[in-house]
Amino acid sequence: MTIPVYSADDFTAALSGLLPRGRVWPRDPDAVVMKTVACLSPTYERSSLAATNLLVTAFPATATDLIPEWQETLGLPDPCAGTAPTIVQQRHQIVARLTDSGGQSAAYFIHLAAALGYQVTVTNDAPFRCGQSRAGHHVGSTEWFFVWAIHAPLVTTILFLAGQSTAGEPLVTFGNAVLECELGERTPAHTILKFIYE
Repeated sequence: MTIPVYSADDFTAALSGLLPRGRVWPRDPDAVVMKTVACLSPTYERSSLAATNLLVTAFPATATDLIPEWQETLGLPDPCAGTAPTIVQQRHQIVARLTDSGGQSAAYFIHLAAALGYQVTVTNDAPFRCGQSRAGHHVGSTEWFFVWAIHAPLVTTILFLAGQSTAGEPLVTFGNAVLECELGERTPAHTILKFIYE
């Protein structure tokens, strides 16, 4: 079953059908009464469309009007990331926070970064060991067991998307502040996280 969509003309007809009958209530389109009814109809059309689109505009992945409410609920915008400049980035952060189940594995952090719109890989460091390590590995103490790195592109571009972005937004935005902030907040306390941009 499809949701009915009513136009201003439909509301004009419905409202004129509610008027009393008689000579002082003419149905002629040029009559003052009918012009008044026709002036009210666009308001009803807008309200009807807003009600029809409420589920779409309230759902986090497609939110528009309710983005500030979602952000307030989730503690966004996060001061460490700054304000996300585009609607798409704001939605990514909202969905990532809502779907975040927590974890400490590399797969968890890769999935979280993907939810934020970033493609990353994870590597773990370890101190140099004779017979196991090779040229290019770190030489250091046991503290290297607690160091891990996120490898991401030097410049992550977030493109303007027709149907999702809004007028006035830039066609392309750059930056990894949201990635660093969101992953940095979830880093296990006993580890040291590095970001390596390639």
